[in-house]
Amino acid sequence: MADTHFDVIIVGGGPGGYVAAIRAAQLKLRTALVESDHLGGICLNWGCIPTKALLRTAEVYHNIQHAEDYGLSVRGVSFDLEAIVKRSRAVSDRLSGGVAMLLKKNKVTVIEGRARLDGPGRVDVFDEISGRQAFEARPKRAKSPKKLASLAAPNIILATGARARDLPGLEPDGKLIWTYREAMVPDMMPKSLLVVGSGAIGIEFASFYHSLGVEVTVVEMLPRILPVEDEDISKLAGKLMARRGIEFKLATKVAEARKSKDSVTCVLEGPEGERHEITTERVISAVGVIGNVEDIGLETTRVKTDRGRIVTDPWGATDEPGVHAIGDVAGPPMLAHKAEHEGVICVERIAGIEGLHPLDKGRIPGCTYCQPQVASIGLTEAQAREHGLEVRIGRFNFAGNGKAIALGEPDGMVKTVFDARTGRLLGAHMVGAEVTELIQGFSIAMTLETTEQDLMHAIFPHPTLSEMMHESVLDAYGRVIHA
Repeated sequence: MADTHFDVIIVGGGPGGYVAAIRAAQLKLRTALVESDHLGGICLNWGCIPTKALLRTAEVYHNIQHAEDYGLSVRGVSFDLEAIVKRSRAVSDRLSGGVAMLLKKNKVTVIEGRARLDGPGRVDVFDEISGRQAFEARPKRAKSPKKLASLAAPNIILATGARARDLPGLEPDGKLIWTYREAMVPDMMPKSLLVVGSGAIGIEFASFYHSLGVEVTVVEMLPRILPVEDEDISKLAGKLMARRGIEFKLATKVAEARKSKDSVTCVLEGPEGERHEITTERVISAVGVIGNVEDIGLETTRVKTDRGRIVTDPWGATDEPGVHAIGDVAGPPMLAHKAEHEGVICVERIAGIEGLHPLDKGRIPGCTYCQPQVASIGLTEAQAREHGLEVRIGRFNFAGNGKAIALGEPDGMVKTVFDARTGRLLGAHMVGAEVTELIQGFSIAMTLETTEQDLMHAIFPHPTLSEMMHESVLDAYGRVIHA
């Protein structure tokens, strides 16, 4: 490598890392990006993108099975698991190649290998020995890694992402007990499946496998699924999924797991301490993720960690001058779009751009791509009340919307939370068809600090699902039309 001195070195080529690298290059900073596995990171290769490809297949399959509801006749419907997985992987490969092209176009130096800090301002790059690179369940190295390069820069951005958290006694083995990686590329379709954890990852996989005919049970330690969502939305989503046939065990934990040749028997402990057993062909452990803070040389710096994340200020700076952290490794919310914006803000701060503002984490939308979809932004009703705010709440059901009925999607709800004193939109929460596309409207509204008056006077086209957003606002102020 000819050039080993840069203005910025970015460790990790996921959404936060590669976006930060492109923005740095746009600002004329000499930029290097070190990635040990695949450009695009977990999100593009093993998370957001390939799961959406799988869920799209499941949605099409579900719609074909209900073709008669639309006046259509379809016979002999089946699926090819190998082809489903192949399509999902092809989508990821295409986008990973696109990231490589964008980095090349912006003249970012991309270095393949594993990065490790060597004190302030220095990064050593090593080869990878393990077959599974990045941070996912790496086997012990058979030999010491070979140093490929020593890099130097006054600014280093750590974007090492996160990995699946293990639950003691339910450690994934890649065969019977899966993480999201194995669940994404199954070599067989199980007849029965236990999903442990009802966050976005768990619920999306529960939705995918159930749509393809698998008997799915979801175990959640808390009293409702999707516990970070507004309670009304969470309860309605659970009700609609249960109506489709997914079974939920709430306020329940896995006390023990026993593996046999082709199945796993889990002992479930309920809210009153009662126990019962459930045997399924496969188990998916979806109990959250933890930041990749190990083996990246943090001990050679003053960087601090806290419960699996790197401690930063609102600009991404750590306690070590010149070392920054963004994305999942810097803590929740662990979302790709949050990482991207953190990366841009961090780089622009380094470049001395004036007029910047730290990322407002209260305005980051979240989406879950199950059936029905769930999306939200801002404070829930409960959170707003906990802040001591007087609130006005608006609700509108999909059953009152012409487009939803025409689509054959009459189940769902839009809920809005306003500050009763100022009219400020505090939060918006949705469950139903295509809400992951609708939520951006409320995201823009919150970014522009619109009030209830602005939203009530905005014109929403008819017939669209977006009209429900308008009606929900009207409902909060006693002016709803179609309910």
